[in-house]
Amino acid sequence: MSEKNNVELDGHNLTLENIWEVAYGASAISIAPRCAQRLQDARTLVDNLAQSGKPIYGINTGFGFLAETPISDEKLGLLQHNLIVSHAVGVAAPLEPPLARALMLLRANTLAVGHSGCRPLILENLVQLLNAGCAPFVPRKGSVGASGDLAPLAHVALLLLGEGNAFVDGKETTAAQALAHAGLTPIQLAAKEGLALINGTQAMTAVATMTLLEAERLCALADVVGACSLEALMGTNKAFAHRVHAARPHPGQVESAQNLRLLLNESEILESHKDCGKVQDPYSLRCMPQVHGASRDALLYVRQVLEREINSATDNPLVFLDGDFGDEGDEIISGGNFHGQPIALALDFLAIAVAELANISERRVEQLVNPTLSAGLPAFLAEDAGLNSGYMILQVTAASLINENKILCHPASVDSIPSSANREDHVSMGMTSANKAREVMKNVRHVMGIEALAACQALDFRHPLKPGKGVAAVHQKVREKIPFAKADRWFKLDMDEMEKLMADDTLLVVAESACGSLN
Repeated sequence: MSEKNNVELDGHNLTLENIWEVAYGASAISIAPRCAQRLQDARTLVDNLAQSGKPIYGINTGFGFLAETPISDEKLGLLQHNLIVSHAVGVAAPLEPPLARALMLLRANTLAVGHSGCRPLILENLVQLLNAGCAPFVPRKGSVGASGDLAPLAHVALLLLGEGNAFVDGKETTAAQALAHAGLTPIQLAAKEGLALINGTQAMTAVATMTLLEAERLCALADVVGACSLEALMGTNKAFAHRVHAARPHPGQVESAQNLRLLLNESEILESHKDCGKVQDPYSLRCMPQVHGASRDALLYVRQVLEREINSATDNPLVFLDGDFGDEGDEIISGGNFHGQPIALALDFLAIAVAELANISERRVEQLVNPTLSAGLPAFLAEDAGLNSGYMILQVTAASLINENKILCHPASVDSIPSSANREDHVSMGMTSANKAREVMKNVRHVMGIEALAACQALDFRHPLKPGKGVAAVHQKVREKIPFAKADRWFKLDMDEMEKLMADDTLLVVAESACGSLN
């Protein structure tokens, strides 16, 4: 077995790609040596202030509406334990283990920033659990996104306490067994540590990160699959000319047009009808760079938001030491960095942007299966149509998914329901945005898979003319796994196989091997 890469946590330099690697067990993690002193100094400040008797939120007071309730010194640890068990009330199916691992990694990284005031032991245990292949059992629903993702993060903290369930190497087990597997024992929380574990945006940010990385690949796949459809529909590449996009240089649009030119290079199909007299293609073909590119640009914005968030301190209150950010004095300050609004807005934008990839994809599917639009292709791409229905209902499935996406794209971030007796009177609903965006992304991949199946079936009807190098390579790879449909069969199996080819980047890899690196 090859040695894993190492990701060093310091609270400042984590990347989105690091998160993916750790989530799937491809990288181990360690704590940067320089974190130790910072963590200990912040902890010492918390301990000193806790012993001073001065009321400080989350250390010796209740929480939320109960923030004015003082807590005696001998009950400070119990206060933190009670916080975790009372807040771990999420519902619905748990996050998949990679998403839950991303969540735990992000919480570890924000603790490494050094503004939370927890003991180094807390961070060390999170890292040890991750390196042992463990993941918390985190129900995906139950957060309003301020004061952070309280319920999801409380389920992470339960694992440290040895309570509830967990995953080890993807298999569900008890938290106690997961701790034992990692060589750990349950911890007893000290002052502020429960709050330090659950105040923050790491649940929505984890789902956002994993969804964004998949969505970025879907943008490239949209160009690949769209190029296949354009060839099959006898479209033209003239609208992708460099000067057209130089005249309106949105970065994503320029990148998408460049991809399409590469994929269609050396196409016999395009050459065969270049003088046919057809003036221009429908928008779903001609405007691929403009539509796909706009989604790319939206995802770039989401990436920038997440890159800031994953290396931020989102706890409350925050522990500051003399000299932090140029300010003097040690201080614990109550603020609002737990509020998920930046992530919620970005996630709603992500969902809308990715959904458009499916909207335009489904329109190309309709052209491929509709004999009045398909430039001579048989109805529903079926031989002996009538006896065979061909891909008739694949388009219906795509339409169903498009409909669901339109509902899911209603922004959650425009809603706010006050909680905690109106103390928390504005919330982000960012976790709802995250869950919706992930469902949209999955639906988009299904729709694009349907388009890829239809385009490859249609390309066979254009034989012996050969498509461009990139399209030809994709068609060949698909045919290695999914044969031409001479007659009706259970097409769901073909859809599942195509899903695999898209999800594991096979189609992108073969396209790039043939035509060069894609944006």
